[in-house]
Amino acid sequence: MRTAVRLALAAGLMLPLGSFASHAQSFSDSQRGEIEKIIHQYLVQHPEVLQEAIAELEKKQAAAEAEKHQAVVKDNADALFHSKRQVTVGNPQGDVTFVEFFDYNCGYCKRAMSDMFDMMKSDPKLRVVLKEFPVLGPGSVEAARVAVAARMQDATGKKYLDFHQRLLGGRGQADKARALAAAKEAGFDVARIERDMMGPEVKATLEENFKLAEKLGLNGTPSYVIGDSVVVGAVGLEALKEKVNTARCGKATC
Repeated sequence: MRTAVRLALAAGLMLPLGSFASHAQSFSDSQRGEIEKIIHQYLVQHPEVLQEAIAELEKKQAAAEAEKHQAVVKDNADALFHSKRQVTVGNPQGDVTFVEFFDYNCGYCKRAMSDMFDMMKSDPKLRVVLKEFPVLGPGSVEAARVAVAARMQDATGKKYLDFHQRLLGGRGQADKARALAAAKEAGFDVARIERDMMGPEVKATLEENFKLAEKLGLNGTPSYVIGDSVVVGAVGLEALKEKVNTARCGKATC
């Protein structure tokens, strides 16, 4: 009986909705009632079937989401990996590019910053791209504007990375004043930053980052693009390394 019901359930659940409905119409009311009763009893007695079905559904949904992300990454590869407006650190000729969308007031970004530095230190082939994504209020927007204006003074990204670490690693809420103080400590021309931060290049940079985030379906920070994969949230150092390895050699461990 159990095997028969399993097969019946599987066959029924695998039918397209329209096909299943047409089959159901061929049953009498009493037959449909008996079938529903059998299915109900079986599911109550064997709830693991529902768990298996939900797990399979989640697996299919994750695969579909990954496929969607891969298509978006491919269509926007130039802006994601090679924009003239981005900050590139690590190995500029690296074989894997690690893109991070961040907000200077994001607590998770603060904790995840050490993951990025650890990866850069341990992986000499890693290319890192930083994209300001200020989603946590006016202070975040002000800090991001200062950051973009600072980037405009630093073609190598080295001074920017110093500024980035000072501001993201500092205490308290990031805003214009704190960002300018961090920029001064990192050796930037603060007067020039104040002139540039309200200019068209800064606006265009943030607009580009927001458009990319929207296309990728990002709604929080930190978020990453590693190879053709999209990772949302502070998933931890080991998970990020696995994604880099997958992009590099197709396996979690190369």
